[in-house]
Amino acid sequence: MRALLSSAALALTVFAAPASAADDAVMAALSARLFPTLDAAGHDLAALERIAHAPGMESVLRARRERRAACGQDLACRAQALLWSEPEAAALRSAVAAENRLPTAEDGRAAQLDREIAGINGIVRIYALGATPATAIDGPGPIAPKEIAARLQAADWIADMPRDGSAQRLDPSIDYVLALLDASDRTDAIGHEPLTGGANAAPMARAKRLDWKRYRYSAMIVTGVGPEIEGEPLSPFGKYHLRLAARRFAQGDIAFILVTGGRAHPRATPFTEADEMRKALIARYGIPADAIISEPYARHTTTNLRNASRLLAAMGAPMQMEAVIVCNPLQSGYIESARFTERNATELGYQPGTVVRRVSPTELVFHPSRASERVDPRDPLDP
Repeated sequence: MRALLSSAALALTVFAAPASAADDAVMAALSARLFPTLDAAGHDLAALERIAHAPGMESVLRARRERRAACGQDLACRAQALLWSEPEAAALRSAVAAENRLPTAEDGRAAQLDREIAGINGIVRIYALGATPATAIDGPGPIAPKEIAARLQAADWIADMPRDGSAQRLDPSIDYVLALLDASDRTDAIGHEPLTGGANAAPMARAKRLDWKRYRYSAMIVTGVGPEIEGEPLSPFGKYHLRLAARRFAQGDIAFILVTGGRAHPRATPFTEADEMRKALIARYGIPADAIISEPYARHTTTNLRNASRLLAAMGAPMQMEAVIVCNPLQSGYIESARFTERNATELGYQPGTVVRRVSPTELVFHPSRASERVDPRDPLDP
């Protein structure tokens, strides 16, 4: 095994700006979306160097490089070596928390970094080491061993190639996990960026000039119920949700219809549920396009409400205003249940909002929470 580098040599190796660094638009966008704190550090060379030389970090980074090098060409071993242990994560957490110029989440920079490290570890375990994802619609899917090996090899090579603005200068695990997602065609998290453009441009423009006081509710959140049949754009329950939404919107006391549902069911479907709901509301019910805001990422009921709350904040809706959730009686009852509250606490770590009261079997009054703005790459397809 080659001798360890001195501290000075390590700093030169890690932070020298390589002339051959490349700018990869997909990797850059995915990095910014999944890892906002580490990505910001990658664009601040001085901050990255201070992190590398913070107490305990030089030995941590050296041990991680030595551990990976000791694996030789064993790709599974090299992937395992990129996992962050708790002591390593604690050192990085402490170093990053001291960098006041880096982005800070609502619950603090250290808490956000914990989520980003957990996201890195989770991606390595599922996309490189074969761990089972939380739900069958996620993960790389069933693939042949030869393709698995190709993805691991490509990710391993890419992790050692310089990229402009990347925190891989600190540690290769960052670009390794981005490459794993890219190789697996799971760049879902950037599939609809920027959310303020495209189909949302007109409602976003309307929101800027809207007198919110004219309305009782900021939005009607129409949750998704993904189809399970291949080639089906909308499920039967989804079509029922649209009828409910159109009838409720006609009362005139709601500013926007917010449709929420991603590209989730069935696995690898080409249809984004929010897009299909929006098109149907316009074509079938004549709802004005600038009255419909689309949230195209949510894959679960928990993130339907989390992402809806995020989007309301992004469009400038007064967060003290109530919204309404419209969905079928079964899903509505579940959203109001203690079981759903427990699931939010377990999967998100907070409540994306509060159910204020029930109006009918299909309508709940909801107060969104700004805690929903936290980015959580533990779900790399919808952070």
